[in-house]
Amino acid sequence: MRAALFPLPILALLAACTTAPADGSPQIQTSSAANRENVQSAVAAPLRDVNVLRTKIPQVLLDAMADPYALPVPATCARITSLILPLNGALGADLDEPVQDEDDLMVRGRGAALGAVAGAASGLIPFRGWVRKLSGAERHDGLVSAAIGAGAVRRAYLKGLGEFRGCPLPARPSHDLVDREEPMAETLKPRYPIR
Repeated sequence: MRAALFPLPILALLAACTTAPADGSPQIQTSSAANRENVQSAVAAPLRDVNVLRTKIPQVLLDAMADPYALPVPATCARITSLILPLNGALGADLDEPVQDEDDLMVRGRGAALGAVAGAASGLIPFRGWVRKLSGAERHDGLVSAAIGAGAVRRAYLKGLGEFRGCPLPARPSHDLVDREEPMAETLKPRYPIR
């Protein structure tokens, strides 16, 4: 009987494990992004499926979930900047900031290969969808997505306040054109009759 109870404290400690990006940054990751980060993360995908490894949600995003439209007190440019910088650290580059070139074929190929490794590792769990639901992993992934959404709304709100007050960057949006992919041309014809 004691041999059967021995793993329980170890499992309890493992259940409290949280993960952060391998580079040590505070940027939050969804489970699918964490699975594609490196080989160790891809192999650890089943541990995320059974909710042993969990993504740590930064406090700044938890605060944003509580009230994304909270007015900064005092509503000065310095205060707005001090609230935006931790959000930038947790969320990464905003839409008005240039992003690193992730369209490189080597980066895409590496992500696809790591995704395949994570998929193979997760495939070892029978009834994976039910396991994720029963272990709470699916609910935690939903909480991570909600935190990312609330943080993005909070940052946009603060940048809007900063622009209204005439604050310098990063307390307002940059209106410089950022090189992004062109939207798909709308010259495509519908497959089916539209009448």
